[in-house]
Amino acid sequence: MFSGIVEETARVVGIVREKDNVHFTLTCSFVDQLSIDQSVAHNGVCLTVVELSGATYTVTAMRETLECTNLGLLEVGDCVNVERSMLMNGRLDGHIVQGHVDCTARCIDVQDQEGSAQFTFEYDFDPQMKQRGYFTVDKGSVTVNGVSLTVCRPTSNTFQVCIIPYTFEHTNFKHVAVGSVVNLEFDILGKYIARLQQL
Repeated sequence: MFSGIVEETARVVGIVREKDNVHFTLTCSFVDQLSIDQSVAHNGVCLTVVELSGATYTVTAMRETLECTNLGLLEVGDCVNVERSMLMNGRLDGHIVQGHVDCTARCIDVQDQEGSAQFTFEYDFDPQMKQRGYFTVDKGSVTVNGVSLTVCRPTSNTFQVCIIPYTFEHTNFKHVAVGSVVNLEFDILGKYIARLQQL
């Protein structure tokens, strides 16, 4: 379980393909605090630490994860947003994030708002998925590349988010431009409500 409050960005230093799996080796400031089997969110994707070596750690993504997220697009040198699983004895600063990415979206517009930046994202519209709670609502929550954000001006397949300077500088949003592919996790509460309505 995560909160969507990104701790920092980790840099990809190695990529090894093994059959349908991909092993990503990364480095960040808290490697010495990690342990094998620990869960860490990478661009919002919950992955398990499988190896530790000095200042680096390795996680493995299987084929389904690579097909449903932007991890398969990563290259050595890229930065990913990372967050360790949240402690249950503190404040929930973001919202409930599972680390289970629902789909990807593409950035279609970036606007300077005199201090902050407004990003517009578009994802494939699927009526069946919408009935199951895969949609955004105005002032609701959405996770973009692991970052807990507030939705603005949603449509059936687009929404906007506004990024303050701190978030821009401390996440990989500074690398997001028109055409960039990001990971989305829709709000789990909306999914449960949609499911209850079906039942």
